[in-house]
Amino acid sequence: MRIIWFLLPCLYLISFCIAEEGLEFPTYDGKDRVIDIDAKNYKKALKKYDMLCLLYHEPIPSSKELQKQFQMTELVMELAAQVLEDKHIGFGMVDSKKDAKVAKKLDLNEEGSVYVFKAERVIEFDGELAADVLVEFLLDLMEEPVEFISNPSELRAFDNIDQEIKLIGYFKNEDSEHFHAFEEAAEHFQPYIKFFATFDKGVAKKLTLKMNEVDFYEAFMEDPVTIPGKTHTEEEIVEYVNEHKRATLRKLRAQDMFETWEDDLDGSHIVAFAEEEDPDGFEFLEILKEVARDNTNNPDLSILWIDPDDFPLLIAYWEKTFKIDLYKPQIGVVNVTDADSVWMDITDDEDLPTAQELEDWIEDVLSGKVNTEDDDDDDDDDDDDDDDDDDDDDDDDDDDDDDDDDDDDDDDDDDDDDDDDDDDDDDDDDD
Repeated sequence: MRIIWFLLPCLYLISFCIAEEGLEFPTYDGKDRVIDIDAKNYKKALKKYDMLCLLYHEPIPSSKELQKQFQMTELVMELAAQVLEDKHIGFGMVDSKKDAKVAKKLDLNEEGSVYVFKAERVIEFDGELAADVLVEFLLDLMEEPVEFISNPSELRAFDNIDQEIKLIGYFKNEDSEHFHAFEEAAEHFQPYIKFFATFDKGVAKKLTLKMNEVDFYEAFMEDPVTIPGKTHTEEEIVEYVNEHKRATLRKLRAQDMFETWEDDLDGSHIVAFAEEEDPDGFEFLEILKEVARDNTNNPDLSILWIDPDDFPLLIAYWEKTFKIDLYKPQIGVVNVTDADSVWMDITDDEDLPTAQELEDWIEDVLSGKVNTEDDDDDDDDDDDDDDDDDDDDDDDDDDDDDDDDDDDDDDDDDDDDDDDDDDDDDDDDDD
């Protein structure tokens, strides 16, 4: 599955359409900017750039098809390097076999992943390897880890962020040791989780925050949870976020899609497909939010929402793999290893399932009553049906053969009778 997502960026590389000034999408100019990282140059590269973005890849394959795929991946890195050339960001490639010693020193361990070195930190990019997604990720990483909220309009913008985890703390000023601990903690999760801070009493009052207090907002939840304790160290904040970052309802995003997909529960995901811009999809999403809010304290429940509009090139693949129609909302349980799946029966096009019906179905999933083994049983039944059909065909063939044999015997008897009659006629003539 990862290979399919790995190749999507190519569409961005072959856009040669003539555009008006101001809307010209970049195309690769042919200049080599990506460094082949080895034992001789990796230290120099780390010192030269504010951020160094390295793709850790398996050895260059021998087959022509795989070589083309590798070249397409190189083009993604080259285009990103070209676009960000003025941002002091370096790009490089590390061969897992040829440069194994360098990979070990840099602690690169997952082939196909991109690692970004920024100051003393290493951030793994585990998303769709498309030039625009990678560039957006790196630009977000260049920003400060904490964003400040200082007026009502900024507070409204903060309130509108509801599809991802966010934290906000109230501190005396930027010199506060408690703010510094909060800021250090934010760097651990940048750019995946957003951290906000305010030094304004009015903003803090509207958020019902006390001095040095930090609120944690789970994705799609209306009310925050205050992190226990009057003050918090960097380690305490990091530990709390790590324990609670798997939301009850979370959205699949291009920038961390592989990490999210791998963060399953017992090898499976409850997956919901819904287009937010579609009326039925929007209604279904609101029902999912209601279910998630009612079950936010259930550690065994995590629903992964996928908006097909975010991944148009994967729609046909998902429909074929899961045998579903993505032009209407769907919810099912998916085995992340073999993509076996079972989907809730939503046959009525007029009425979507209620929150209670969804909760009942989810309860069946969590109890094991509904599981992907049911899909295997259905496949076995199909195989049995095919075998029965084959047996019936064989029986029909045997019957046909018997009928043919009988017909042949009858024809032989008729021929013998005709021969006897001819002999009798000859005898009469002789007489």
